[in-house]
Amino acid sequence: MHKKNILVTGGAGFIGSNLVDEILKNPSNRVIALDDLSTGTEETIKHNYSNPNFKFIKSDIRNYQDMKKICKGIDKVYHLAVQCVRMSLFNPDLVHEVNATGTLNMLKVSLENKVEKFVYVSSSEVYGTAKTVPMSEEHPTEPETVYGASKLAGEHYTKAFTRTYGLDTVIVRPFNTYGPREHFEGPSGEVIPKFSVRVKNNKQPLIFGDGGQTRDFTYISDTVKGIILASDSDRLNGQTINIAYGQEVSVNHLADYILKEFKSSLQPKYCESRPGDVLRHYADISKARKILNFQPTIDINKGIKLYLDWFNKQKVDSSKEKDFNWKND
Repeated sequence: MHKKNILVTGGAGFIGSNLVDEILKNPSNRVIALDDLSTGTEETIKHNYSNPNFKFIKSDIRNYQDMKKICKGIDKVYHLAVQCVRMSLFNPDLVHEVNATGTLNMLKVSLENKVEKFVYVSSSEVYGTAKTVPMSEEHPTEPETVYGASKLAGEHYTKAFTRTYGLDTVIVRPFNTYGPREHFEGPSGEVIPKFSVRVKNNKQPLIFGDGGQTRDFTYISDTVKGIILASDSDRLNGQTINIAYGQEVSVNHLADYILKEFKSSLQPKYCESRPGDVLRHYADISKARKILNFQPTIDINKGIKLYLDWFNKQKVDSSKEKDFNWKND
């Protein structure tokens, strides 16, 4: 990317804010980060406020007229704005409106404003539980949750805009990204930061189910690198691509490793399985390796060390650490 006007929706979120930082490393690029701050925070982007090539806009992707104005003059859209998987367990309407209808809005305004490239950042949740491993882009898409279904709807809308209107698009499916700025509180809280906060506060890490469920944990810098590589490729128009480390790690191993890093004698506490929980994820990234020369560099052990180095320097308000109860929240 060079001399581009770029819009990042969800730009104050975990992945979005890290993506913004990486794009701004090229001083010729101008970036608008758009976020409604329902999950993201200005803390993740305020270090860019003094950069004349950066602008933050608080708005909602469901507001079609606002999106139409904001997209004027934009060359490339990275669409990451989303409501998360656990939110879909008790508020499926909101998740559908943001993830599906909001994506349709962004596609429409991108087409109207002649955006050069629309990058839809989807989710490995569209696959559901692995039927075969490793999971290639051809693996069946059978999402377990409304979240996964809404992200898949966004994928279909994206492909339809390429086929029907000729909009240049690419769909990226990241697998379980983790790293600095990842959420630990409320429905957006993810397993690695939640384990870390609990152990730091001398509380048992909570494991839902037997802990045998696996994920392909991918460090944030590798995910961001993959998204940018996919967005710059001319060979992926209208296509889908996995971005992951390419390693299967169980939740039990994850808990053991974090406890070891904290030199804690605590043991995990096992709880009732959550509804719609994916049991196995392990990505086939051969397409990304071949087309993009994508080479992830940070395995889970190194990634956890990097994350905890960052985490231990943070002032964490442990009072916000409250496990998300899908039955009550």
